[in-house]
Amino acid sequence: MKKIVLICAALMFPASAIAQTTVVLPGEVRTYVLEQKTPSVTFEGELVVGQPLPETVEIHTIPDQPDFAYAIVNEKRVIINPKTRAVVEVVQ
Repeated sequence: MKKIVLICAALMFPASAIAQTTVVLPGEVRTYVLEQKTPSVTFEGELVVGQPLPETVEIHTIPDQPDFAYAIVNEKRVIINPKTRAVVEVVQ
């Protein structure tokens, strides 16, 4: 019976849903992004954590934080992984 339950659970929940990672942002990153006056750009797609932004969206570096960048997209502040362009967090 236990094997059947485990097999059913494995089929119901894909590995990507089970193995999600949480990124811990330094407080300075959020503060810096919230203080910036960068103009917003329009993006037709949906802002989804983990999904990369297209090359057409300009991202901006964060001083002393090489693992994070930001953009202001559709009036929302977005923290990004600069290596992959993936959305890490939608701040606002």
